[in-house]
Amino acid sequence: MTDDLAVGGPEPAVPAGQTLEGLLRILDLERIEDDIFRGRSPHGGPQRVFGGQVAGQALVAAGRTVPADRHVHSLHAYFIRPGDPSVPIVYEVDRVRDGRSFTTRRVVAVQHGKAIFTLSASFHKEEPGLEHQVPMPDVPAPEDLPTTRERLFAAFGKVPRFASWHPIEMRPAGPLSFEVERDPGLSTTRNLVWLRVDGELPDDPLLHVCLMTYASDMTLLDTVLLRHGRSFAGISMASLDHAMWFHRSFRADEWLLYAQETPSATGARGLARGLFFTRGGTLVCSVVQEGLIRVLDRGDSASS
Repeated sequence: MTDDLAVGGPEPAVPAGQTLEGLLRILDLERIEDDIFRGRSPHGGPQRVFGGQVAGQALVAAGRTVPADRHVHSLHAYFIRPGDPSVPIVYEVDRVRDGRSFTTRRVVAVQHGKAIFTLSASFHKEEPGLEHQVPMPDVPAPEDLPTTRERLFAAFGKVPRFASWHPIEMRPAGPLSFEVERDPGLSTTRNLVWLRVDGELPDDPLLHVCLMTYASDMTLLDTVLLRHGRSFAGISMASLDHAMWFHRSFRADEWLLYAQETPSATGARGLARGLFFTRGGTLVCSVVQEGLIRVLDRGDSASS
């Protein structure tokens, strides 16, 4: 990590492309035709497009072809090829169905003439029905927990550039992967993280859902590493598919608990699932993802 450490304390200057304003610009797609949109990636980002970004942008494209009184209730996506952050991504929307209660859209993200990502999303007109949910885990309040940046600074004396600032604020209630690697006794099958967009957002339900789609990809596969006492060192990871179900309305600029767990890992693939709760205990969203997790080194920890 030393080559990627930022100079200074836990609150360094905000890097270009990592502001909330910048993230909102990334999600504000350019309409080329009625059902064709163009999205861009932040400057100075990683060598491939972050999976949450392309998922969020694809959902924006789908949502802009749907009547305002219908809200997304589920999405299913596949990551096909790594995205190239140096060129725009074109999103082609297929209006699969417009029914009396449900609307279905399929989106293909294209770069260099090839599909890099596909998403199917279903939108539903609100109606009454049965109600139940599982309870929220018992965790400390977010105000009682340090941020990820503060914990990195406490451990290393500096903050990695990738974590120096981000518009999604995170406060883990359990160990981080580097802490578990140092102390295998901390390994766990659960990953409990408070998160929110670090700033006030407009009252646009689609924007809040797309931002949470973006954030949902940030920590899921970390849950597999926590189970095996591994950090990112010696590991190659990539999202393979992603599914979300939106149960109730929420605001992405208010604290949400992302309660994640991993039921299985095998064949260089790991499965993780998560539930989003408001701080009042309301379940608002469910997530499942499978990811590629290749062990590049063959040290003792690889077989933990």
